[in-house]
Amino acid sequence: MQTLIQNTTAYALVKAEAEEGRLSHAYLLLLDDKRNLRTALKKFAKAIFDCDIDEYDDEDPFLSGENGIAEKKRIASLIDGETFSDCLFFPTENKRFSVEDAEKVMEESLLMPVETERKLFIISDFAEATAQAQNKLLKLLEEPPKNVVFLLGASVVFPVLETVRSRTEKLEIPPFSEKQISSCLQRLYGDKYTKDEYEVCAATACGSVGGAQDVLEGGYYPELSNLAFSLCECNASTLPVLAKRAGDGKHKNELLALLRVIYKDALLMKSGNEQYLSLKTEKVRLKKISERYKLSTLTFAQTALSEAERQVKFNANFNQCIEVCVASILQKNR
Repeated sequence: MQTLIQNTTAYALVKAEAEEGRLSHAYLLLLDDKRNLRTALKKFAKAIFDCDIDEYDDEDPFLSGENGIAEKKRIASLIDGETFSDCLFFPTENKRFSVEDAEKVMEESLLMPVETERKLFIISDFAEATAQAQNKLLKLLEEPPKNVVFLLGASVVFPVLETVRSRTEKLEIPPFSEKQISSCLQRLYGDKYTKDEYEVCAATACGSVGGAQDVLEGGYYPELSNLAFSLCECNASTLPVLAKRAGDGKHKNELLALLRVIYKDALLMKSGNEQYLSLKTEKVRLKKISERYKLSTLTFAQTALSEAERQVKFNANFNQCIEVCVASILQKNR
């Protein structure tokens, strides 16, 4: 995951600002991956403290002397363990940032750095903080003490108060590609799963490594796959029951992403481009769908699913969204 973060524009920006001594007083990192948000924040912290040794080799001249590789490794390790004295993490993992946490940050911000020239406060899952806790930090974010930097992390932006957003520099990490996620999964899990499993989970993850990990580890892909294919194979009479099943499920975003992949693969198969299939192990079922739908319908399905994803993002009823989406595809095919 940290390798993916290292190659983003947001990371390059913060690293350059740190090296040139022009860090902003506060950043808001947006990453639609709650599972890996804290890991991403640690990667940015290493850039801020110039201890991201993954970017160097042991013979690099910049790593010699008292600030050499051993020292950088030490600081990087402490950041990973959330125990570096000049890098404070809030809240406690799996907790919500509270008013009490905000008061603690205010107190700690008045104390001088211990080992370096700056003090970094990392607040993860800031979108889950109450309005009172966010408001408590406003003046500190606007006028922090000298050499104090704030790095707020959020998986979604809309719960973050506009007054907070206006006081921070936004760092947005876009969704990762299927290829990037698949490669990341292979690095994380090695030979535990097959290459096809990595590719399928990456295809259904909506650009999120954490989403792909959840699908991979959760063991619910077969059930999710059967439901998605059933929706593609259904008719007007069986659609309501399947839509209700989809609405009752926990993995709504993954289901929409998998539907997109199925229709895309069916389109590729219908146009004679099987070599580019994502679901290579599902050729029999994909062939049935490619034969059932017109080429124009399979193309239209991507537009219909985009609209469904947009509505779900704004908290529309999932049951209704999926039923309307699939119904529109069936209607188009007629």
